[in-house]
Amino acid sequence: MRRSPSSSRRRLGKRWPLEKLSDADWKKVTEAEKWSVGVTAHHLAGVLEPISTMIKAVAAGQAPGDLSLELLDEMNARHAKDFADCTRAETIELHRKGCATAAATIRGLSDAELATSGTLLKGLPPMTAEQVIVNGLLVHIDEHFGSIRKTVGR
Repeated sequence: MRRSPSSSRRRLGKRWPLEKLSDADWKKVTEAEKWSVGVTAHHLAGVLEPISTMIKAVAAGQAPGDLSLELLDEMNARHAKDFADCTRAETIELHRKGCATAAATIRGLSDAELATSGTLLKGLPPMTAEQVIVNGLLVHIDEHFGSIRKTVGR
C-alpha cells in the first residue's frame, strides 16, 4: 500500500506522549527492546536523521550497501549504553529535530526518486526509497511507539 509523502509527514509529526510519562515510566524496561522507555524513545528520535540520510542516498542511486545487520545491532547496543541516562527534554528535542529532517527529506523527493532502489544492508534485497520511508521510518516508529505504550500501559 503506497503512502503519500504528506501522510508520512503527518505521522512523523504526531505528538509524543513522553511529556506525560512519569519518572517511573521513563525507567521501565520494554519487553521488545529490553531497553528502558527512555532509551527506546531516544533511539527512535536519534535514528530519524540517519535514516533520512539513507533515504536520500537510495533516492540518488548512491546507497552504499555496506551496512550489516550485525553492525546495526552493535550500534544499537552501544547507543543503549551511551544514552542510558538520557533525559526526556533532550529526547523530545532530538525527536523534533529528527522529524523536521525526515519530513523535509520526504517532501523533497520526486516520484522517480521514490521509485529508485538500492542496497542498504548486506545480504538483504534492494529497497526503493519509498520502502525505506515506510519500513525504516514509519514501521520503525510504530514498532517502538507500540513497545513504549505497551510498557507504560497506555
